[in-house]
Amino acid sequence: MRESETNRDGPGTRRARRPFTFFGGKGGTGKTTCAAAYACHLARSGCRTLLVSTDPAHSTSDVVDVQLGASAVPVAENLWGLEVDPALEAKRYVSSIQEKMLSIVSPAIVDEIKRQMEIAYTSPGAEEAAIFDKFVELMDERGRTYDAIVFDTAPTGHTLRLLSLPEILGGWIESLIAKRKQAQELFRMGGRFDAEMRRRAENDPVVETLVRRRDRFERCRSYLTDPDASAFYFVLNAERMPILETARAVEMLVRFGINIGGVVVNRVIPEDAGDFFRERLAMQKGYLQEIEERFGGLRSIVRLPLLRTDILGMAQVGKMADLMGEIDG
Repeated sequence: MRESETNRDGPGTRRARRPFTFFGGKGGTGKTTCAAAYACHLARSGCRTLLVSTDPAHSTSDVVDVQLGASAVPVAENLWGLEVDPALEAKRYVSSIQEKMLSIVSPAIVDEIKRQMEIAYTSPGAEEAAIFDKFVELMDERGRTYDAIVFDTAPTGHTLRLLSLPEILGGWIESLIAKRKQAQELFRMGGRFDAEMRRRAENDPVVETLVRRRDRFERCRSYLTDPDASAFYFVLNAERMPILETARAVEMLVRFGINIGGVVVNRVIPEDAGDFFRERLAMQKGYLQEIEERFGGLRSIVRLPLLRTDILGMAQVGKMADLMGEIDG
């Protein structure tokens, strides 16, 4: 479908090419700016668009010059934005799991459940799981409010772990469901089910919870692997390290079946760079002065020059190391 195709059934007057677009990449490549620019493009074309940041750096507010938070706020005509707080979402996520577990376990182990949930809140992967839940929530609600959602994701490593969850944990949950049903069958065969246990087995809250969880993973996987529903764009600079990192990330997401829309090469130096660099240099001097004023009280401010070539080999790494030595003052 064309990006400007009329949408008579949705909330806006136009329909985006796809409902979900993700921007990711190595930190510092400008992915937040690219995500915001694309969201603005959709909004200007008539699509009611939500810009969502899951990057802990929370720089989206700075880019759009509007203070964003956990709830969507207007940014421009047809454009809203929100920033997902990973720590807050993890706390909500673990609390919701604890509430469900306390409703189905024996009172004798309530204190132990609470202790385990406190550990889970600080465990590795808790924030990714919580953000994943937020992803699915936003995706499920999109059609009722927005034509398109643009996600500005965290740096590459965090995003890869997040987007691999449907594939990795989907199978794990399926295994848990099978084991739970197998245990119930063994109890039944052993004649250890009384009438109350049989009733609870038929409406097992544990299995019901696992099934709902599995269905959420399946919905998210269907969104991410459908080219008509979503696309992931990597933002990179024309430098060696971002290229290598992007290549590895693309390979991984392709392996999980996630649709890659392409790459955005940011900060490309124009062929005719004379006037361009003179203007940039004048602007840079102003920014450097602002940096001195804002951060002059800190221990050190290190300036690293734009080099003629990529850093390849220890000889060039050593030259950069000499400059970085200024950090120690």
